[in-house]
Amino acid sequence: MVRVGILGAGRIGQVHGSSISRNPDSEIAAVADIYTPAAEELAAKYGAEAKTIEEILADPSIDAVLIATSTDTHSDLLEAATAAGKAVLCEKPLDLSLKRAKSCMATAGATGQPVMLGFNRRFDPNFTALKTAFDAGEIGKGELLQVTSFDPAPPPPAYVKKSGGIFRDMAIHDFDIVCWLYGGAPKTVHAVGSCLVDPGIGAEGDFDTAVITLTWEDGRIAVIHNSRRAGYGYDQRIELLGSDGLLSAANQLENTVTKLTTEGHIGAKPQYFFLERYMRAYEIEWAAFVEALKDGTAMPADMGDGVAALALAEAATLSAKSGKTVEMTAEMLGKA
Repeated sequence: MVRVGILGAGRIGQVHGSSISRNPDSEIAAVADIYTPAAEELAAKYGAEAKTIEEILADPSIDAVLIATSTDTHSDLLEAATAAGKAVLCEKPLDLSLKRAKSCMATAGATGQPVMLGFNRRFDPNFTALKTAFDAGEIGKGELLQVTSFDPAPPPPAYVKKSGGIFRDMAIHDFDIVCWLYGGAPKTVHAVGSCLVDPGIGAEGDFDTAVITLTWEDGRIAVIHNSRRAGYGYDQRIELLGSDGLLSAANQLENTVTKLTTEGHIGAKPQYFFLERYMRAYEIEWAAFVEALKDGTAMPADMGDGVAALALAEAATLSAKSGKTVEMTAEMLGKA
């Protein structure tokens, strides 16, 4: 049984709490949050204790910690947790600063403790099935990959100000997905961004609408479409064109009922937000973390993946603001 301390009792901490409690090989031992009532409420839900972060890290009976605090605390907490001998699953991104993320990877990596990054979309059953088919050669060589990721509504500008921007906060999942599917990072990044949804987001120096084009050494291309607004729901699709065919993963709908009349064909909208759309993926992600701990195998999404995705986010930010294509290097990707 893996005993777990949850750091951060907000929305993501609650999502992970559900996954941890459902797994037969893990249990929530303690919860910490800067807002004590939130920690107490989440802890009480699962029969755990509300403690401080320091108390959790000092507790020898706690095997692992889940870091679901604000992004600007991730690297510091990850270093402290691994130094305390804990295994860690840390929510993305590893940090808002690529330099700091690389430093964290070196420091935490030196402890030898297992660390997994929270790229939950890798564990979505539909996306996993698409990758399995692709890796099996069912459509030949991949040539053109398209990822669509639209939020149903924009976050408040106050959130945008501290989130690191659309590329670090939102598109980072998509950067990880394209690297995961293609089996490595791209050679170039070119991004175009606009503010079409909320002027307040633009006032914070960010974009709410973006298109990112990535190219690989062998000519493969990936295109990511991002928008902070899709009033019909949470739009999450992947399409991969290969030399011998096409693979696609469609949206998950609110239901599968369709109506066909003389007026047309009507069906349900996509599920509205990530809590519905990716809840199963969070459960599978946690199960993969626990399985890797038990078996002593490599984590399926490690700190190197986190650094690579953040490097692409920084490159996209630079490209969108300068209008120039950014050439990726091994040093930028944390591989030199």
